[in-house]
Amino acid sequence: MNMPPINHFKRFDVRAMLSRGVEPFPENHQRVTALKAGEGLLVVAPFLPSPLVEKLTGEGFASKVERGNGTDWMVYFWRAGRELD
Repeated sequence: MNMPPINHFKRFDVRAMLSRGVEPFPENHQRVTALKAGEGLLVVAPFLPSPLVEKLTGEGFASKVERGNGTDWMVYFWRAGRELD
C-alpha cells in the first residue's frame, strides 16, 4: 500500500515525554492502532525508535523513516495492505 498523503498524518512528538522519563510506547501504540484506512501517525523522536518500528511492522503497519533536524527522527506509520478511502 502506498503511503497516505502527508496531510492525513497526525503528529505525535514524544520528545517531551522522554525528557520527563515517561515511556511513550503505550501512547504510540494506542494512537497507531486507532488509525483508519488512509490515515497515518507521524512520530517525532530524539532517536530512531527501532523497537517501535519492528513491533508495529509485525502488527501489519507500514513505516517510513526520515532524519529530522539535528538528532531528531521522524517516523511515519500507516496501515499496510488496506485500500485508501
